[in-house]
Amino acid sequence: MSSAAEGIVLLALARVAIERELGRPATAPDTADWLRAPGASFVTLKQSEKLRGCIGTLQAHRALADDVQANALAAAFRDPRFKPLTRDELDTTKVEVSLLSALTPIIFDDEASALSQLKPGIDGLVFEYGYHKSTFLPQVWEDLQEPAEFVSTLKQKAGLPPDFWDRDVKLARYAVSKWSE
Repeated sequence: MSSAAEGIVLLALARVAIERELGRPATAPDTADWLRAPGASFVTLKQSEKLRGCIGTLQAHRALADDVQANALAAAFRDPRFKPLTRDELDTTKVEVSLLSALTPIIFDDEASALSQLKPGIDGLVFEYGYHKSTFLPQVWEDLQEPAEFVSTLKQKAGLPPDFWDRDVKLARYAVSKWSE
């Protein structure tokens, strides 16, 4: 999907956006043509291997460079699960950027059929039911390795009971290329 060199640029864009917001002087890499194309990304922040923020977009609707920078700022300062990142925390915070493929709907008859189609460790998943919506990046499979556990936790993230199911549930998968500092 993308190269290591592209990952280095995306990581730098994310970190520079956060550094600038915190008042540190930082220079962003040159904006290459591929960064101007629409792209969807997630930026994840970790401290001591623990989540410190994660925000992203599921569908490309702006230039990839803008998407990465906006998601970096949102992960650092607007993730509702965490207090805004402070300048003192920045040096111990690792940045990860995930570049998403297009969403692909999953066709299924029931929950068992849906679960049987999931590819642990590979699929990012979007769960949607009415106004309830949530997603897990493929990296979450490291902690939730069984498809049933993965989906039940995703339902809870969407604000539904873990055993919820309805024929109007919609699922879509995506792949990611990811880079970490």
